[in-house]
Amino acid sequence: MNIAVIIAGGSGQRMHQDIPKQFLHVDNKPIIIYTLEVFQRHPDIDAIEVVCLDGWHEVLRAYAEEHGIDKLKWITSGGASAQESIRNGVYNLIDKCSPDDIILIHDGIRPMVDELIISDCIDKCRTYGNGVTALPHNEHVFEAKDDISTAQYIPREKTRCVQTPQAYKYGKLLGAYEEAFRSGIGIYGASYVNTMMVDMGETLYFAVGSYKNIKLTTPDDIELFKALLHSKKDYWIK
Repeated sequence: MNIAVIIAGGSGQRMHQDIPKQFLHVDNKPIIIYTLEVFQRHPDIDAIEVVCLDGWHEVLRAYAEEHGIDKLKWITSGGASAQESIRNGVYNLIDKCSPDDIILIHDGIRPMVDELIISDCIDKCRTYGNGVTALPHNEHVFEAKDDISTAQYIPREKTRCVQTPQAYKYGKLLGAYEEAFRSGIGIYGASYVNTMMVDMGETLYFAVGSYKNIKLTTPDDIELFKALLHSKKDYWIK
């Protein structure tokens, strides 16, 4: 099976709104539903699990039913951090998955993910054992010495910006989270699955990404999402 695990356990404090950002409405539809609809439509996604903020499970279930998200099979509670939320989602699948099932971890607030990205993540995972959505940097990247000055630059040809979804075989993913939380490796601060895996010595393999696959973090991101949602590609652009 290929299972999408959608992470929607955060409260979205940087959005400065009265409700969690994944439940904000854009054009009369919650952001989380835009995200779920892409995985619902994808022919290679067999089931969806959402790791959801406590107190919002039934709201999510009602929205999913309203919008025909029938691949949603499980809703489980988030944790105090992104890593705890992902761990909760992984552990919830223990009696539901086989070791070779492919798990796609995706941020619920990345609603512009598309079918090509999901397909390539799955393909890379089948070939190499994992696949992480990534993009080259178009800007120069500097390591900071302090808040106002540089230490050195990092050649942008050697860097990639990693997004979600990220695909892993379930057996490897489960073992990694068990070891990480037992030993305290790769679970603190802004760590995520990809950084944890690298901290544990794993090699990651890049899958195709998109600059449209933005993460909605601030009110400005909502305006950008609305613009992308209504944009149309000019016929002359290849």
